[in-house]
Amino acid sequence: MIGYLAYRVYRSLQTKPKGWKALFAILVGLFSFTINMEWFHTFVKIPILPLGVWILYGVLRSKEGRWGTYRRFAWIGFLANFIFLAGTLLSIPIHSLIYPEDNPSTSISEPNEASINIIHPSGEGRTLDQEKLKEQLSEVEQVEFDSWAWFDEAGGRYSNTERFPYQLVGTTPKWGSGLKPDIYMEQDGKGILISTRKTQYYYRFPETVLEEVER
Repeated sequence: MIGYLAYRVYRSLQTKPKGWKALFAILVGLFSFTINMEWFHTFVKIPILPLGVWILYGVLRSKEGRWGTYRRFAWIGFLANFIFLAGTLLSIPIHSLIYPEDNPSTSISEPNEASINIIHPSGEGRTLDQEKLKEQLSEVEQVEFDSWAWFDEAGGRYSNTERFPYQLVGTTPKWGSGLKPDIYMEQDGKGILISTRKTQYYYRFPETVLEEVER
């Protein structure tokens, strides 16, 4: 879209500047004073003041005819900020539709190499049953949770027990999702906690996916 606008402006000029100079004017026009805000867990930049346009005006206004030649390209650069903003806002619902974060298959798309790391002594003596994990991924149920209630149930800060003594590793999220979740498994092997950059999701399996280590 930016290239199309620049081409239309370039064609309309009687005195055509060199292409690299027009491109440079667009790049300078991109500079702007912005307000950063979060929209549906995505940081976006809203352009407010066209700093690049002002800079180019300050440099070219004393040179006869130069500002009139390059000002449109500078404004295209500033307009490009709004095009990028619109693209970002449009990508939020599209990305959520294709890669729903609350669906565990988005975070665990390839469980064939899955295993568990024991991150607390209370988890020793168990291993992951990969087959059960693969079979039950489509049967998990999302459950609301209260982390503070879990904390109190475990006995507070100085408790020797851990609700999630295992970390699920060796899995990969769905390609293109951009997710890098940390996945923790509950003591009984029936619950998993998926922690993303934005939030956390808790799921329960119908049956445990852990088995005792044979001694």
